Amino acid sequence: MRPNALLLAACCCIPAAAVQAADPAKGGELVVEAQCENCHVEKLGGDGSQIYLRKDRRVNSLAQLATQVSVCNSQLNTGWFPDDEAHVAAYLNQRYYKFK
Repeated sequence: MRPNALLLAACCCIPAAAVQAADPAKGGELVVEAQCENCHVEKLGGDGSQIYLRKDRRVNSLAQLATQVSVCNSQLNTGWFPDDEAHVAAYLNQRYYKFK
């Protein structure tokens, strides 16, 4: 991970409350459009969704999930706005993480 992307995400990360209020359905559409799992397959091989389920995952809270989505947005230059990031984080949380 590039240090500048991490710094940018830490500064621009959406609050957890915004993720809780976001629409997971819209986030699911954005994930498919951005082909997030294809990137994960390139990084890890196998099933791209396994990155969310691995035992040594980096994301252990809703705030960390929001930050990671921001990092991916920055690194992949998806062009998502903060509300888009919130929708994506809401989708990932609903589908994989289940943070409260």
